[in-house]
Amino acid sequence: MTELERQGAQAKAAARVLAVTGTEQKNRALEAIASILEERAEEWLAANREDTDAAKAAGISPALLDRLTLTPARIAGIAAAVREAAVLPDPVGQVTKETVRPNGLSIRQVRVPMGVIAIIFEARPNVTVDAAVLCLKAGSACILRGGKEAIRSNRKAVELMREAVASAGLPEDCVSLVQSTDRETARELMHLEKYVDVLIPRGGPGLIRSVARESSVPVIRTGEGVCHVYVDKAADLAMAAKILFNAKCSRPSVCNAAECVLVHRAVAKAFWEQALPLLDEKNVALRADEEALAVLGERASAAEEADWDTEYGDYVLAVKTVSGVEEALDFIALHGTGHSECIVTEDPAAAQTFLNGVDAAAVYWNASTRFTDGGEFGLGAEIGISTQKLHARGPMGLEEITSWKYVVRGSGQVR
Repeated sequence: MTELERQGAQAKAAARVLAVTGTEQKNRALEAIASILEERAEEWLAANREDTDAAKAAGISPALLDRLTLTPARIAGIAAAVREAAVLPDPVGQVTKETVRPNGLSIRQVRVPMGVIAIIFEARPNVTVDAAVLCLKAGSACILRGGKEAIRSNRKAVELMREAVASAGLPEDCVSLVQSTDRETARELMHLEKYVDVLIPRGGPGLIRSVARESSVPVIRTGEGVCHVYVDKAADLAMAAKILFNAKCSRPSVCNAAECVLVHRAVAKAFWEQALPLLDEKNVALRADEEALAVLGERASAAEEADWDTEYGDYVLAVKTVSGVEEALDFIALHGTGHSECIVTEDPAAAQTFLNGVDAAAVYWNASTRFTDGGEFGLGAEIGISTQKLHARGPMGLEEITSWKYVVRGSGQVR
């Protein structure tokens, strides 16, 4: 048995205990996690400083460095999110459907834990806690496999969480971390179907596509976000500029950030007069089509075909000129990733055409794509944004990481 198989077997055993653990005990474990992260925050920060120092030496981009970095305020926010998860309704045991058949059989569809959930993710140590806490509240054990950039931060976070979980009387193997960050451990985890029930990748498009392509464990695809903002000819242009600035610049490294703006040619010149001063605040690089270049001049560079399909994760924005809603929809259908799309317009008919026509997990009218988030949707924390259609779509909260079983009660019926 390999080390990862041993870890999988231990997680499977822990999952059996956790599956029948009551809400009160799970919530005690979450409170213990929040408390230990606060009380021993300096240990986590020290480990994180080692990660960030190594990342800087390796030349990591500013956007990725921001995702990697912990601060006292961010740890306080993480602990607060843990406590918020504790007060959310426990989905386990909820009866979602109930019927009595003509033969007297009582049939209930009941929410149950997944079992063991594996998460492969990149340089965001907050994900280590978010994922573990949501899995635990939903009754599942988790195996976490982070990237090399955050390995010291992740080891310390999992060490603290395992200590907290054990203090609440639950098996510490409810939460575990793959200690090696080499590619072979990721590949082995993708084929650990004897122990792992579902695999969730969180990170850049390369990671997500690789996991979806190679894994023999069922995968929920998350996070691949080439998101668009379409500025219609009937848009409030000041509003459109503010929405675009927020969608692109508030945190460009996340999956719900805008990567491409589509601008109706009838308002292109007037729109850019409003938008450029805002984008200039962050020195956003613009990759524009030929028509947009005529308006933007030296402020932009010529887009290449690859720009329409790139998730930059940085202060870079693709710019496309379109003739109207239908061309915007055609472009999004060709280049979008099914994450989040936005129309800015004061024309209800144009908005409805867009809302009906876009195939995405979330579609917005006059609001930033940055709201695609479990907390913002009122779901509490999330384990990721699903961009697929089977099982879960959009922000994945507690209900989305459970499954069902049918509980059938009879009085001697035979078929």
